[in-house]
Amino acid sequence: MNPKVDFFFDKDTQWKEAYGQLRKIALECGLTEELKWGVPCYTSPSGKTGKQANVVLIHGFKEYCALLFHKGALLKDTEGLLIQQTENVQAARQIRFTDVQEILSHRSALKTYIFEAIEVEKAGLEVKLKKTKEFSMPDEFKEYLEDRPELKAAFEKLTPGRQRGYLLHFSQPKQSKTKVSRIEKAIPRIFDGLGLND
Repeated sequence: MNPKVDFFFDKDTQWKEAYGQLRKIALECGLTEELKWGVPCYTSPSGKTGKQANVVLIHGFKEYCALLFHKGALLKDTEGLLIQQTENVQAARQIRFTDVQEILSHRSALKTYIFEAIEVEKAGLEVKLKKTKEFSMPDEFKEYLEDRPELKAAFEKLTPGRQRGYLLHFSQPKQSKTKVSRIEKAIPRIFDGLGLND
């Protein structure tokens, strides 16, 4: 147990008991407990780099708490427990719980998933992420890029992750005028070389 993470488990939340059980399971699997993104993250050595790699983390929301497997897309999911949070999440998968009993009844399955995730890291496996050009580009943004070569050049200079962030952000609204509004608000940031959340 890492004392830096204790505050997360000591907080009086609706998931306190559930978090404690998930922590116990993760530690019983021989993972190293760290604090990342303000939540407990469990790591194991990567066969690719030899450094500690993120395997699974514990987090909670209003309706559920969850184990999030960083490379869950590579797991076999023999029990059908893994959930893709949104269609845009490529690698991570969650196992969600709404009460402690669910965790206790899936205890051995959870360990199986964690051990498989550790093996994925040992083998140095990577999730094949979609390339930026595989993401759909809204017609409204295509028009902006065609009409303004300097905007196209600035967009192409962005990192692939920043490009994907914008494409997803521009694609979300159903109405064209909302898409256009998002694009126009983002143009100064694109010219500054910034991503959506920089």
